[in-house]
Amino acid sequence: MLFAALRDMQWRRRRLVIAIVSTGLVFAMTLVMTGLANGFRVEAQRTVDSIGVNTFVIKAGAAGPFLGATPFAQADLARVAASPGVVNAVPLACAQSNVKDGTSRRNVTAFGAPEHGPGMPRVPEGRAPSMPDEVAVSSTLGRRVGDELQVGAYTLRVVGIVPNSTAMAKIPNIFLTTEGVQRLAYNGQPVISSIAIEGTPRQLPEGYQVVDRAVGLSDMLRPLKVAWSSLTIVAGLLWIVAVLIVGSVVYLSALERLRDFAVFKAIGVPTRSILAGLALQAVIVTVLAAVLGFIFSLLLGPMFPMLVVVPAYAYLALPAVAVVIGLLASLAGFRRAVAVDPALAFGGP
Repeated sequence: MLFAALRDMQWRRRRLVIAIVSTGLVFAMTLVMTGLANGFRVEAQRTVDSIGVNTFVIKAGAAGPFLGATPFAQADLARVAASPGVVNAVPLACAQSNVKDGTSRRNVTAFGAPEHGPGMPRVPEGRAPSMPDEVAVSSTLGRRVGDELQVGAYTLRVVGIVPNSTAMAKIPNIFLTTEGVQRLAYNGQPVISSIAIEGTPRQLPEGYQVVDRAVGLSDMLRPLKVAWSSLTIVAGLLWIVAVLIVGSVVYLSALERLRDFAVFKAIGVPTRSILAGLALQAVIVTVLAAVLGFIFSLLLGPMFPMLVVVPAYAYLALPAVAVVIGLLASLAGFRRAVAVDPALAFGGP
């Protein structure tokens, strides 16, 4: 029976090739959707890691140290630094802004930290900003050291380049001094978003709380929650499309082989052997489509304007999921094969 199934696939190879390519594209898009959703987390993780802060002090009730921060007076820095268990305290600031890019504007996320303190990433090209009118920018902005960059209403001088520093769906990051972000976002007022601390505080001033790096990561991902959910839904729909494509091919094959099934039943071939042949066809189609989908995903990923990072587990799970999809897709053909009457083998054309 398995040999007969393989011969039938050879006979219908054109149809199967079309099904394999179509399903492979569906699998590839599923991997890309998964990579896009994972890319959000990878971007945020890289940004938080580059800042190099493990513990933040923020206002009580604030969502996080970055986008969800509640700004407070920098004067409270001294009170936090004097708290028992605090070894060092550094003021940080974060704000959304935009830069002039030709004749249009481009959104950026501005981070403020002391030149040599925690919160300022390593700057491989150039140096970290030391004055309020200096900025280190992501390489994705396409600027060079020494260029002038209009950020909001201010013109800043680019003194450093940080490689591929982005967050929130490829929005570039820029890094200024704390005073630079205060001038940019708070009209020069001594206001900060959070305090980076070293040590283990035993008691903080009233109205403040300690959060770790994981809270900072969640804070960066919060604006993308709806987009992440949408990508997940699309990926689920693509799995359903893959089942329908393979299922239609197997079902059409079963309809064209009804007389073959009747002959098999008439000569005593067990029904389970007939079903195994159909299952084999579906599984071969989906496994080959999975291999093709892996190749297509590598080609399609760089074409997207956002970061696509397909996690390793998705590649490992794809063959197993493909086998399950093949078995599910063959159910319609199973029912048709089981219901065929052996007397059909002795009928006319």
